[in-house]
Amino acid sequence: MNVAFIPVRGGSKSIPLKNIKEIHGKPLVYWTVAAASDCTAIDKVFVATDSAKIKKTVEKFCAKEPERFKRVSVIDRSEESATDNASTESAMIEFAKAHRFDNIVLIQATSPLLTGADLDNGFNIFSSNGTDSVLSVVPQKRFIWEIDDEGNACAKNYDVYNRPRRQEFDEYYVENGAFYITSRKALLETKNRLSGNIRVSLMSEDTYFEIDEPDDWTVTDAIMTKRDNAAKGQPAVKASKNKKTKYKMFLTDCDGVLTDGGMYYSEKGDELKKFNTRDGVAFRLLRENGIITGVITGEDMALNKRRCEKLKIDVLAPGCTEKAATISRLCATYKVDPDEVVYVGDDLADIDALELAGLGCCPADANEKVRSSCKIVTKAKGGEGVVREIVDMILSGQTD
Repeated sequence: MNVAFIPVRGGSKSIPLKNIKEIHGKPLVYWTVAAASDCTAIDKVFVATDSAKIKKTVEKFCAKEPERFKRVSVIDRSEESATDNASTESAMIEFAKAHRFDNIVLIQATSPLLTGADLDNGFNIFSSNGTDSVLSVVPQKRFIWEIDDEGNACAKNYDVYNRPRRQEFDEYYVENGAFYITSRKALLETKNRLSGNIRVSLMSEDTYFEIDEPDDWTVTDAIMTKRDNAAKGQPAVKASKNKKTKYKMFLTDCDGVLTDGGMYYSEKGDELKKFNTRDGVAFRLLRENGIITGVITGEDMALNKRRCEKLKIDVLAPGCTEKAATISRLCATYKVDPDEVVYVGDDLADIDALELAGLGCCPADANEKVRSSCKIVTKAKGGEGVVREIVDMILSGQTD
């Protein structure tokens, strides 16, 4: 019998209760439970948790799709195996000692891009002669460097005097953390998820990221949207109708750009924000011209999410502390060059992003250092139609 083991603890530090936080319309753990349930090689799926809230969430979505999730059981996980310092192997061994099965696939809940087909492929490889364990990997072709004790850099996998083209590179393989397959016997003997003759199961390059930080969340959600569009026969990025602009992505901060940066409170203590309707029109114009839109903000507020949903903005990156890194990841996801990105910011946390983007912009009342980093400083102040002013310039070709 083959079983899936999905450990989900409630004590995540980077993103509190991230395993049940919603991504792409469902709790994070939903996607891996669904993948395991869709795998024809898996007989039973066990979700092990120390959290009553997570248990209730899993049982709730399983009840809504009883036929799909009929093989799923939610079981308790001891406090000892769910601490910050406990290894995943400790939870696996605890499970193996309490249950009888032949083989086990460890599935990480932080890999929502996993599919049942990926798992079926893994089990097909596991069943081949001479294979004791299988892990999921992503093929990569990248230029790798290392730095010695004296601070000198050295290329590890190519000759700097004979730089190869990317397509000429030999592939190497990176663990994406999605799944690991081994036998119960080997797990209990070696106390390890992998042992003996180990083989790899390739997954798509899209699955390179595991969700550990808020930025990973944003990129993964964008990839899931792209997959949905592809499944519906829609292009991931529409061709621009406007021949006057080279820009393919428009990203902006929220407070101080879309708003005046003020903090307003009702008598009940609710925080309020004032957005400008002219900016709403600007995002519609961007969408009509096939330009990807996004809001990157250090805040994580439901109010921002509602505004982005109303404006049909493609990407919302809340709680973002590394904006330039987020832009780089979005560029990789949407196959856009940073030079084809417009970014609008107003404060010091935006400077790296403004310098990375092909066109850095800011409102008239932005921080002085920010203004000196931008190619465009609008006449409008934050919350007064900054985005509309910039979009009008872009679509009329005034920024070239």
